[in-house]
Amino acid sequence: MLTLATCAVLAGARSFTAIGEWSADVGQTVADLLGIVRVPDESTFRRVFAALDADALDTALGAWAAAATTPPAGTRRRVEVDGKTLRGSGTGDVPGRHLLAALDHVTGVVLGQVAVDATSNEIPALPVLLADLDLTDVVITADALHTQKETARWLVSHGAHYVLTVKANQPTLCSQLAALPWRRVKTTARTVERGHGRLERPTVKASEVRAGLRFPHAVQAVQATRRRQPLAGGPAETEVVYLVTSLPTHQASPTLLAVFARDRWLVENRLHC
Repeated sequence: MLTLATCAVLAGARSFTAIGEWSADVGQTVADLLGIVRVPDESTFRRVFAALDADALDTALGAWAAAATTPPAGTRRRVEVDGKTLRGSGTGDVPGRHLLAALDHVTGVVLGQVAVDATSNEIPALPVLLADLDLTDVVITADALHTQKETARWLVSHGAHYVLTVKANQPTLCSQLAALPWRRVKTTARTVERGHGRLERPTVKASEVRAGLRFPHAVQAVQATRRRQPLAGGPAETEVVYLVTSLPTHQASPTLLAVFARDRWLVENRLHC
């Protein structure tokens, strides 16, 4: 029934009535493929979903997705943690439903997601989201909101590595990174991308920072620069973002860190599309 309802939603159904109608019209061939003896009606769908433990279902699906996307031997899993507010979930004065999700970098598959309480934020939800995932040797990437000392300590204590974005919410750390001698650091990755009416030139540099950086377990810093030029003309925009990572140089070369930085942009686009 859950699979049938999922197929109906993918086909455009947006209500229990529409799910019931689609299921009734889809034909016996599809019902046979799904192992359905009798196609349920709208009221049955309503009763099943009302009784469904959504958290238990999400945990089960996440465990299946993690097993199905196990990376090859000798390859680290890379997981992006990112939040989104569900489109159309807000009504009137009621805020939209906000979810924090964990995505596999390579496949784009969601390995798990948790609801973020409207009175809180994503920071305390991260350990809850990742609690059921085997983090041994997994690289966790996240945006600046999650660049928190306690988050870094929690990840490393659970066997994970991190690549975290640093922005103005960590002013001291951001200033330290900006003050590094980046002009003397060799660019490790430079690409040209065209799309959305603009030309983008991302460049990435990485530097070892074993001393003086007051952030738990951070041993490398990354400077990621994106220069955007509208194809129709107009001024170019340049964005500079810094990242810190617990991965030492013998485990993550500057070239690999450049891949992590680019992957973050791509994965975020997959989740929010």
